[in-house]
Amino acid sequence: MLASWYDDQGPAADVLHVGELPDPVPGPGEVRVRVTVSGVNPGDTKKRRGWLGSSMPYPRVIPHSDAAGVIDAVGDGVDARRVGQRVWVYGAQSYRPFGTAAQYTVVPADLAVPLPDHLSDELGASLGIPGITAHRTVFADGPVDGRLVLVHGVLGGVGSLAAQLAHWAGATVIATVRRTTDLDPAVAHAVALDTGEPAAAIRSYAPRGVDRIIEVALSDNADLDNAVAANNAVIAAYATRADRTEIPFWPLLFNNVTLRLLGSDDFPAEAKRQAARDLTSAAAVGALTVDVRDRYPLDDITKAHDHVDTGGVHGRILVTLPQ
Repeated sequence: MLASWYDDQGPAADVLHVGELPDPVPGPGEVRVRVTVSGVNPGDTKKRRGWLGSSMPYPRVIPHSDAAGVIDAVGDGVDARRVGQRVWVYGAQSYRPFGTAAQYTVVPADLAVPLPDHLSDELGASLGIPGITAHRTVFADGPVDGRLVLVHGVLGGVGSLAAQLAHWAGATVIATVRRTTDLDPAVAHAVALDTGEPAAAIRSYAPRGVDRIIEVALSDNADLDNAVAANNAVIAAYATRADRTEIPFWPLLFNNVTLRLLGSDDFPAEAKRQAARDLTSAAAVGALTVDVRDRYPLDDITKAHDHVDTGGVHGRILVTLPQ
């Protein structure tokens, strides 16, 4: 099969290879997926770079955890009727060496989720890491029907899906963007963080405060979150800019705020399965869309990784596989 891999960590141009590798064979409880589209996430490029001092987890890594494709072989114990089924894939390179930047990937059967025929491969390849992270930020602390949910970074991959999932589940969503120029008239209840008084703008939509805060930059927004949180609110943070992040401890304490930190690779397995079910259901009724910024052929995977590494990109970066 044609695949991309790295045997050492470092810059994409220095370590990513593209060439032929043996076709993988599914073992017991596994399926093999012929990949059509592979999704590139910041986590994939951070692993390749050795972010935070992480080392090579395996001698060789095929990157990327997310994909869409068609099951073409199954291992023992898997229903043979799954052959030919369109699926979206998550977790392919989570504690596993060989991900989805290849014509074939092998994963445990429950990580290949049936993709309804009317949904695109591009959407399917965008539901893994960002979708499951978004689902956990919204639902880890219970239903949001009738709640006020503040989503920071609504133009990002996780933020966009979190806002859509919260709306699908009956919440009123308030969204933030970094700059006034990013405001979209089509997005209701949107606030730009470069305005003079973002807390007042948020409070104009939520006079009693917000119940849930989906946080992409806790180090930047801790004081703002404190200013707009309702009593017993939850701040669900999946990223920060400063490794050692300060928070206004006593005001948050007396407001009984819960701070939940979320690392997607280590979510409980049942939480991931529930997220997969809900993401598929929401997508099937048209409640989820993704903005695909760029598609690269596998031969240009270095450019795809560089695009993600530069940051500040709104929209999904995908790699397409030859069929």
